[in-house]
Amino acid sequence: MLKKIFVLIFIFCFSVRVCFALSAQSAILIDGHTGRIIMEQNAYQKRGMASTTKIMTLLVAVEKGNISDVVTISNAAAHVEGSSIWLKSGEKVTLETLLYGLMLNSGNDSAAAIAEHIGGSVPGFVAMMNEKVKRLGLSNTSFTNPHGLDNVNHYTTAYDLAQITRYALSNELFAKIVATKSKSVNENEGEFTRHFKNHNKMLYFYDNSDGVKTGFTKKSGRCLVSSATRDGLKLIAVTLNASDDWRDHTEMLNFGFSKYKLYSFANKNDYIKTVPVKGGTAETVSVYAKNNIEASIKDNEQNDIKIVYNIPKEVTAPIAINQTIGTVDLYLGGTCIARSEAVANVGVEKYVKSNFFNKLNYLFLELLSNFSSF
Repeated sequence: MLKKIFVLIFIFCFSVRVCFALSAQSAILIDGHTGRIIMEQNAYQKRGMASTTKIMTLLVAVEKGNISDVVTISNAAAHVEGSSIWLKSGEKVTLETLLYGLMLNSGNDSAAAIAEHIGGSVPGFVAMMNEKVKRLGLSNTSFTNPHGLDNVNHYTTAYDLAQITRYALSNELFAKIVATKSKSVNENEGEFTRHFKNHNKMLYFYDNSDGVKTGFTKKSGRCLVSSATRDGLKLIAVTLNASDDWRDHTEMLNFGFSKYKLYSFANKNDYIKTVPVKGGTAETVSVYAKNNIEASIKDNEQNDIKIVYNIPKEVTAPIAINQTIGTVDLYLGGTCIARSEAVANVGVEKYVKSNFFNKLNYLFLELLSNFSSF
């Protein structure tokens, strides 16, 4: 009887993919390469996100701003409630300083100053945040501020927050800032120095951690987004309202790294095939993969992998260099989990046949040119 119970428990554990309890009300672990879900718990429930909001604040700032810009701190920004880097009204600091203060010390004053500088106002910047989340194809996230203070219309889901982070980590400056443990910045021509230390404990005790951001308010509870990379495999974990988030993330990441490995199915610039060109100055064009195709795969999933090349049998000139010709899709079972565009390696101009009138026009223009030179 006990043996049967043990077998049932074993089967149950592996059918739901995890065999440990999480303290989080919502949680998710995804493959950082494809966005594929490895495990989740209430990942689509809308919840407050506290200072993990600043992931989007940083993303918009590094995409739209110039880190060497000098920002004059407004009175409103200097007096935002909550966590702070103690900015003063009228003080001039670089945008770079504000970005590190935003993510390492979780400065709400930094968030407001960044928003005013890049968006023209806090509402203007929030509109940019919401526009960005729409462009990412996510519909269950809404921002009302750049710092994460509670608001009934300020929410996300674990799933959305993981996908936002996955996109953001592809930006080199973003990835550099969130992985920084400490930073000292000289201000006012060396009159004083600001020291920032990252609050994210995962950077200190979890091997190969990449960041990303902590958050807390009484209403939202403890929120955490973390990322780690081992043997090329990048995983991203999110917990919302978790009483023991450090343990949750350690167990989630350990689970992912123990069960999944990174497999490469195509590399950037890999040759795919040669395609005939209709009406071009060249008869063919070679097609190459625009990006790497990588995915986290379990050993027992390898037989379910299929690569599908969606390349036309013929293309029509003109063709621009790097023009998208088709796609290369990676399927697991019946689901596409990764894709790369397939692009032309060279440009091909449209072929124009010469005729009598073209030649006559050419001779006339040449004669006119010679005549005007006298």
